[in-house]
Amino acid sequence: MFAAPQPTLTGALGFIANGHRGVMQTLQIMRAMVRNYRTDPRMISTARAVIYLTPPKMQMAEVDALLRFVQSHVRYVQDVHEVETLSTPDKTLAARVGDCDDQVTLLATLLEAVGYPTRFIVAGYSVPGQFEHVYLESFASGQWVAMDPTESQPLGWEPPGAVSTEIEGA
Repeated sequence: MFAAPQPTLTGALGFIANGHRGVMQTLQIMRAMVRNYRTDPRMISTARAVIYLTPPKMQMAEVDALLRFVQSHVRYVQDVHEVETLSTPDKTLAARVGDCDDQVTLLATLLEAVGYPTRFIVAGYSVPGQFEHVYLESFASGQWVAMDPTESQPLGWEPPGAVSTEIEGA
């Protein structure tokens, strides 16, 4: 039987509020992880290795390579039932599993490690103001470009039917 890598997991318990306040708390934690890990030598090394064979100074090729890397190397797995969990980028990369917030945090970290600004986009599908998903945009070649590492979709694709909100600074 094949099993996913099983790195030693560590963590801390914390309280995240329900509703919009909880979404904002989660995004703040994600942004803090990106800030903390984008200068981690392992993240920089991984990002550089992924983009190494892309044509030099071809920004869209670089961000596309990083998106495809996360899409193909990190399996989507839901959080624990009724528990919001957040993994640091190094743990997501090592375990090769995570939900949308884990994959987006990893991708944003890799993008920022090689110079691409990112911002999180939260999306809802049923109830206005209730957010159920997060993806991101990165600034490359003079424009913000959407990317969702949890879907096998190309650079620039956004979830259809979603009511999205850009979270600046998040």
